[in-house]
Amino acid sequence: MVEEKKEESSFHKHNKKNNFIEKARKNPWILASIILLILSLFLLIRIFSGSCITGKVISSNKAGSDLINFYKSVGVEGLTLNSVKENSGLYEMNVSYQGNSFLLYMTKDGKNIIESLIPVGLVQQSSSNSNTQKEIPKSDKPSVELYVFTYCPYGLQMEKAMIPVVKLFKDKIDFKIRQIGAMHGDFEKVEAERQLCIEKYYPDKLLDYDLAFAENTSIGSCNGDATCLAPKLKALFSQFGIDSSKIDSCMKSEGESLYNAEVQNSQSKGISGSPTVLINGVNSQLSRNQEAVKEAICSAFNNVPSECSQSLSTTSASAGFGAGTGSSSSASC
Repeated sequence: MVEEKKEESSFHKHNKKNNFIEKARKNPWILASIILLILSLFLLIRIFSGSCITGKVISSNKAGSDLINFYKSVGVEGLTLNSVKENSGLYEMNVSYQGNSFLLYMTKDGKNIIESLIPVGLVQQSSSNSNTQKEIPKSDKPSVELYVFTYCPYGLQMEKAMIPVVKLFKDKIDFKIRQIGAMHGDFEKVEAERQLCIEKYYPDKLLDYDLAFAENTSIGSCNGDATCLAPKLKALFSQFGIDSSKIDSCMKSEGESLYNAEVQNSQSKGISGSPTVLINGVNSQLSRNQEAVKEAICSAFNNVPSECSQSLSTTSASAGFGAGTGSSSSASC
């Protein structure tokens, strides 16, 4: 959910040249989400009285504390609050993460976090490119690609919503989880290499591993620490019959090349946001629940298969690590 505000205050260390505006222009669905966000903000402002929102207003100290606690709950550790002040009827919070500083905003009732205030002129200039989503072309066997950072809370959310649907369709679709790079730290690159090696040597076990990884809260609590992760990953490997020594060997000899190929692929397509879903090559913004994912995939078939008649859960998966449910979100890393 945390977006970069300046080129040098970016979470995306793999591509520092991409700032927030470039990212939005390359990914129209992200900009569409911003526009909806700003429209929602305008609605909130209309019920302001002066600079105060009607209803309960929390203190700036509580707003800062709630912000940090929220990011901790979705797996983002190490976020530091530097200052809080009022701006346009909101709390503007200066925060730091991994040596970089940026701004986040919160409504005064503490119920909504806003990633950035985008100038209205920019939205008006770009809205013609984002007010519609391209129609997904049909095919006999749809291609579905899910682009993620391995530790992105919202990438994990989409994996938990999508993997059960992919398992439902089995070989009736071509599905692949694609790696974008690493934005949270080197441990994210290590996990990307691990998953790429599992995909190469145990392709039929990757989805089981990825889903178990995403649903494991104890893995999230390790914050990427290798010593903490080792026994938990060993247990997953044992559960799914994966030879850990084979994966370790792959990571040492092939991990870097597999990872670099994935990063190059993502960059060539202008993809830098996690999650990004391509269905038959079209960037598709989906709600993060099984039914929404199923309907989007079903719309891409020339001949709709029987699986499309099944009703799946409409409850959104939770963001971050854990098997619970959460609220609908279009946020990304």
